Amino acid sequence: MNVSNRSRNVLRRYVATLLVSRWIVLFVTFVIIAALASGLQFLKFSNDYRVFFDKWNPQLQALEEIHNVYTDDDPVLFVITPKKGNVFSKDTLASVEWLTREAWKIPYIRRVDSLQNFQYSRAENDDLVVSDLYRNADSLSRTQIEKIRDIALTDPQLVGRIINPCGTVTGVFATFHLPGLDRQKEVPEIMRHAEKLRNQLVKSNPNLDVRLAGAVVISNEFTAASSRDMAILAPLIVVLIAATLRLLLGSALTAIAALSVIALTLAGTMGMAGWLGFVISPASVIAPNVLLTVAVADSVHVLVDFLNDLSTLNVTHKSDPVKRARYIAIILSIEQTIKPIFITTLTTAIGFLSLNFSDSPPFRDLGNIVAMGVALAFFLTVFFLPALLAVLPIAHHQRKDRKSHSQLFDKFARVVIAKRKPLTIVLAVVVAGLSAMIPLNELNDDVVKYFSEKSEFRQDWTYTTSNLTGLYTLEYSIKAKEPGGINDPEYLQVIERFADWFASQPETLHIDSILDIHKRLNKNMHGDDPDWYRLPDNKEIAAQYLLLYEMSLPPGLELNDRINIDKSASRLVVTVKDLPSNEMLDLERRADEWLTHNAPDYMKARAGSTPLMFAHIGQTNIQGMIEGTALEFIVIALILMVALRSFRLGLLSLIPNMIPAAMAFGFWALIQGKINLGLSVVANMTLGIVVDDTVHFLSNYVHAQRNLGKKAESAVRYTFRHVGKAMAVSTLVLSAGFGTLIFSSYELNAQMGLLTTITILFALLGDLLLLPSLLLFKLPARKNSREHTP
Repeated sequence: MNVSNRSRNVLRRYVATLLVSRWIVLFVTFVIIAALASGLQFLKFSNDYRVFFDKWNPQLQALEEIHNVYTDDDPVLFVITPKKGNVFSKDTLASVEWLTREAWKIPYIRRVDSLQNFQYSRAENDDLVVSDLYRNADSLSRTQIEKIRDIALTDPQLVGRIINPCGTVTGVFATFHLPGLDRQKEVPEIMRHAEKLRNQLVKSNPNLDVRLAGAVVISNEFTAASSRDMAILAPLIVVLIAATLRLLLGSALTAIAALSVIALTLAGTMGMAGWLGFVISPASVIAPNVLLTVAVADSVHVLVDFLNDLSTLNVTHKSDPVKRARYIAIILSIEQTIKPIFITTLTTAIGFLSLNFSDSPPFRDLGNIVAMGVALAFFLTVFFLPALLAVLPIAHHQRKDRKSHSQLFDKFARVVIAKRKPLTIVLAVVVAGLSAMIPLNELNDDVVKYFSEKSEFRQDWTYTTSNLTGLYTLEYSIKAKEPGGINDPEYLQVIERFADWFASQPETLHIDSILDIHKRLNKNMHGDDPDWYRLPDNKEIAAQYLLLYEMSLPPGLELNDRINIDKSASRLVVTVKDLPSNEMLDLERRADEWLTHNAPDYMKARAGSTPLMFAHIGQTNIQGMIEGTALEFIVIALILMVALRSFRLGLLSLIPNMIPAAMAFGFWALIQGKINLGLSVVANMTLGIVVDDTVHFLSNYVHAQRNLGKKAESAVRYTFRHVGKAMAVSTLVLSAGFGTLIFSSYELNAQMGLLTTITILFALLGDLLLLPSLLLFKLPARKNSREHTP
């Protein structure tokens, strides 16, 4: 007995044991899955955008360093627009005053800034008076309102941040300090209060349109979008996969068997994730949806083979012919598919494990979770599924004649063989043309654009940036020579030149620093003479002015958001337009160059901001993914060479698996053209998936040549008849699963699902049209091969 016969016999005895002990196998499976699934109670979710970054990420460290020196900056911005008139009416000013007062009652509040409580300084005789810009709006006269208007529309601290230049939109900034002990509770709690205030304000003054924006709103939207996806997309994927399986397999019971594998895989894998301490984030929240899709691949091939064998078996066992036929079909299907599904499990797992090259932790978590799920799905397919098929009453009369399917794929194979040269030429032209489009894609990581344009959050954000102020910033903590050095005229002059440089850049919308306070105080202390609206030229005088101003500020409105405790550093915040990643990075680079050439060494600072973090990680992540793809490519090639026992076949198999991603990204340049953080992992993820059909095709092709003695053309036709349908079914199921993500309200996932679906469909074309042609061109049958009738 040779090795393959011995292995075949061992495998048959193994499957036969499963069938005999089917009820025990089912019970053991449910116990194992129940034990794993109990870990679901430990599964945690994070809505913090910082979860996209490692703790040692340099941009995150820069931002946290700024926040540690000054204060955290997690705001909710109430954007107020009068439907009629402008902001400067009694009703609107009174509403702003009410909202300013009530916002102080929101949990975790640290600061509230608005027109009403803007600390306006002025000179009265020899005294410096600092007070709210207005109080008791209901009692204001028209003259007083006009004066408020003049101040508001000319003060650089207000225009472009608190009010727009036309005076038609204003904002109330509520800034929070989140303890971070449980952001899952903190953020929704803040949003409940903020939305309640918004509703009360609109009810009391129907003339107002009130919108919400800011970092806290983003964090809340992460949770909301993820919850919507889990509630809608997962059931939709199950329904689509079930319908696809029922339609294509032609058997409701076998579709139920496949869905059982999926359900157990999902429960067990997510339970393992809980036991292992994974934190689910907006990027990794699609792990269950991906698992629902990829977990069915192995079982589809087993079930298609099972049904094909079942329909052709001669029923000879008199006591229970249907049961005996079913058992034989189960044994044969496992025997025929176990090697390719093991290889595909390995390659798919490697594909997802390659996401560990990502610079973003959620994508690493996604890869690891799905890799665990793929392994569990294989175990269930070769252990649980045979036992389940043994107890399901798939009777003889339920089986359908499959000759039509075999004939269809046999005809298709004949066409591919006959037209292989023109097909290869056409495919080569299409591949080359689409691949040439890849450079047209532009890296553009914009955290706000991770959400659907149809969402209220995205619309409110767009309205805010178009009508009031930008919500993207570059922040700098600029050090002075010594404590108290922020009052040094030399220090202030460098900052002024830096601010003036930023003001001259087309991307800049607003600049916030201590400069305007110093200039206004200098003017105040010179009788409010406009000619004195400039930086003081004496350090001691500047320090006295600033101290006098600080002593006049009310609690909660101190300057600790702009200067540090010992006054050895100050904060400069530049508000910019919504910029694509490359433009944000270019602006950062130009600013760094300015500081290098125009500021002393001790004043050089590193910019920090959330959009800047995403801009950087978008680029570094692509580099990591390129490295991961290269290693994944090499490992999969080696696996296929060993599994197929052919160096040439191993290399040849990579061609139809390389081109789908290239074609997809080229096609993406034509329909979208923007590559974000989520799309950067698609090539890694899909390489491990699309190789599955190639493995099944080549395994059957090699079997036909080596074991059945068929020549190349007959081997190709044999392969089409035996695995053509399974390849089509698995591709359609994968496309249905990933395609469902298109409906995600989280654009990062929606675009990932769309590009993955495109890649998978291109892969099927490569396997059905290109791979057979390559096999016929490169690997003709040996001259002494014995031809069998196909």
